[in-house]
Amino acid sequence: MERRGGRAAYRWGATVVASTAALAVLVPTSSAQAASGPSGITARGAYLLDSGANKQLWAKDADTKRQMASTTKIMTAVVVLDTKKVNLNKQVTIKKEYRDYVAKEGASTADLKTGDKVTVRQLLYGLMLPSGCDAAYALADTFGSGSTMAARKKSFITKMNDRAKALGLKNTKYDSFDGISAKGSNYTTPRDMAKLARHAIGNSTFKTVVKAQSTKQKATNGRTYTWYNTNKLLGSYQGTFGIKTGTGTAAGPCLVFATTKGKRTVVGVILNDGNRYADAKKMLDWSFKTKTKVAWRALPSSAQQD
Repeated sequence: MERRGGRAAYRWGATVVASTAALAVLVPTSSAQAASGPSGITARGAYLLDSGANKQLWAKDADTKRQMASTTKIMTAVVVLDTKKVNLNKQVTIKKEYRDYVAKEGASTADLKTGDKVTVRQLLYGLMLPSGCDAAYALADTFGSGSTMAARKKSFITKMNDRAKALGLKNTKYDSFDGISAKGSNYTTPRDMAKLARHAIGNSTFKTVVKAQSTKQKATNGRTYTWYNTNKLLGSYQGTFGIKTGTGTAAGPCLVFATTKGKRTVVGVILNDGNRYADAKKMLDWSFKTKTKVAWRALPSSAQQD
């Protein structure tokens, strides 16, 4: 399981570097707002967006800054896919440093093997399905600029922040490529995250990746990687095609999701919610004016938990 929300917070029982409270800019939810939306949502922050109309449906503390754990990886993927003339078939050699990093941080992993060659497209699957921090590192190292790995990581994070500004994410900041935050300065708001998610699902490659419940990807040496999507909403709530989970000590359980029924697509964001899947169901049922029976998809015991 991924350890997020400050570097130390990626280890069980470790001290949280920066609390969510320290990040919060509280915007109270009015009683009228709460009354007109889904009831019983325990998330600290939440948002529902009609993606087609680009219209807010409902929000809870929409502009409160909170740590986002591995939902950070949505922007990691966006920076890669928004790169001009990106070559998704470019081969990347897996470095020992990527494996050492996840071992040191106790982070979620795609279990990439040193020396294997995989494509950028395959790394996107390793990033978004098992929430691989090693895949995130490989992408940052590949798409960042500079003569050293440290410089390339820094460059990539700068690109993430530049992309956030370009997309109008006014209350979002990145200090990591995967959600492991050295100083707790890796945060967003429900409104900003919904806006980012809407942009991301407009990319056909991104949408194809995040809707996969599992995948088998073969490296050039013939090694097969089997990855399972940590998002249990997939295959459980009809019409759902993504997007990303995240869990951290300071961030709590997070979920960004997208569901289509008929011609309508709804994007949802949940930040810091121990009942994230049940609440996502409530939010979607309210959005589509339906009542859905759900049997939650079980992940294999070998799968990453996020």
